Amino acid sequence: MVNAITVDVEEYFHATEAQNVLGQTDWASLPSRIQQQVHTTLDLFHSKNVKATFFILGWVAEKFPTLIRKIADAGHEIACHSYAHRLVYDLSPAEFRSDTLRAMNAIQDACGVSPRVYRAPSYSITRQSLWALEILIECGFTHDSSIVPINHDRYGIPGSTRLPHILNTPSGRIFEIPAATVELTKGRVLPIGGGGYLRLLPYRYCAAGIRRVNEHDQAPACIYFHPWEIDPDLARLPMGVIGRWRTYTGLSGMQRKIERLLEEFEFSTMSVAYPYHPVQPDQPVQPAPDLVPVASVHSGSRG
Repeated sequence: MVNAITVDVEEYFHATEAQNVLGQTDWASLPSRIQQQVHTTLDLFHSKNVKATFFILGWVAEKFPTLIRKIADAGHEIACHSYAHRLVYDLSPAEFRSDTLRAMNAIQDACGVSPRVYRAPSYSITRQSLWALEILIECGFTHDSSIVPINHDRYGIPGSTRLPHILNTPSGRIFEIPAATVELTKGRVLPIGGGGYLRLLPYRYCAAGIRRVNEHDQAPACIYFHPWEIDPDLARLPMGVIGRWRTYTGLSGMQRKIERLLEEFEFSTMSVAYPYHPVQPDQPVQPAPDLVPVASVHSGSRG
């Protein structure tokens, strides 16, 4: 089974926990660490002969275009992670469209690739911001990875479809690829997709979750992490107790956990793990006012 490994390319001060205590005006005064973090990430993937999907923040693409070109030149898939890492439901539709287009242009200018896969900052497409899917389609996106079927204080749509599926909107169809979760009992869904869950919890938790998705659901698992999560020398920002715990716990062991995942499971880009294109011009679109999956799509068991 080929799973998807994805990287959200942002500075440590772009993370939502950091933005709760800092403003955008503070970013210029903070030391950048993104270049060395991404170089470490690229070296890690190269050593394991793995290609990944990189969700690029437009701000990073503007500041470090050579870095984004290096990612693309290494054969990794280029995707979009917004421009300024603002939560979608905190934006108006006009602000979201502007942010998205600015990010797309920055990424295109940096590496010559126009991204067609999107992931919202902190998975912030929720029931109150489903309108964002229509804007993504209108901007040319065919795939999204922003909806998580869990309860969380910041994101999630409990009860939404766990496995990759097509969503109808008044603007057309989009292929939704949720971060990996497992369903223990009916309605009890746990996240196992990486990021903070991989840092904060024992390695075997995430590994067992991937095996369950592969074997029980017969589907690939979508895993993610941030380059700053493999940087144990990350600058400590003035956060509250919960923010510090969510951001800094487990940094020292994160790189080894990712190495183990790459050694024990097969990973590639989202396009390889989920070889499906949802937009078929000869198929009529049925508008839907809410989150309505029209098909569940996964690749089944593969060698």
